Amino acid sequence: MIERIHTGQRMSKIVKHNGVAYLCGQVGAGDSVADQTRDCLARVDALLKEAGSDREHILQAIVWLADMADFAEMNAVWDAWVPEGHAPARACGEARLARDVLKVEIIVTAAVKEDT
Repeated sequence: MIERIHTGQRMSKIVKHNGVAYLCGQVGAGDSVADQTRDCLARVDALLKEAGSDREHILQAIVWLADMADFAEMNAVWDAWVPEGHAPARACGEARLARDVLKVEIIVTAAVKEDT
């Protein structure tokens, strides 16, 4: 069974299938890459909770930066956010994001906790 949560015409914020939660790309508010990354990850946390998952169950993350020069600044926030011993498979690349003010977008896939 496929469960779609917060579904609109273009996308769902969460899609769950076979014990896996797929989150749509998350962006954050703020002027700096660090601010946007923190806000983005807070949004990821909220969606993971709603999906019955959490940071320790993230399988994969894809990070898009508007400028790879911001890699270290984003990683400083990311490294503090990921629980020790639970780093997911991750890729990071540079891309033109949907709006000029956006500096980072993160896409997460996570296992749903078994007790959910």
